Amino acid sequence: MTHVIVAGTDETEVAAAFEQDGADVTRLQGIISRPQLEEAGIVDADLYVLTDVDQATTIPIVCDLNDELRTVVYADRTVPEFVTAQLDLAVDPQLIGPDVLAEELLD
Repeated sequence: MTHVIVAGTDETEVAAAFEQDGADVTRLQGIISRPQLEEAGIVDADLYVLTDVDQATTIPIVCDLNDELRTVVYADRTVPEFVTAQLDLAVDPQLIGPDVLAEELLD
């Protein structure tokens, strides 16, 4: 089973879309710290979906903790340049719905 961590507010309900497609989803909100990421299981996670670009500093942290992790920003704001090299995918929710994103990433 794919373990997905969805971090940030989830106004588009992307976490529910991943769950509907059979993923094990952990949700994180608020100010996200390294200990919270570790407690959420980031070391063994398959996918990290960030929905709040204000938390973009978590991208380098999760990449440091898990070399095999795929990182996705699913937000309508521009991703800060300092994380783009460590980001696998950035998607605007207005272009692709959460169901399509989950289906494509879990296939």
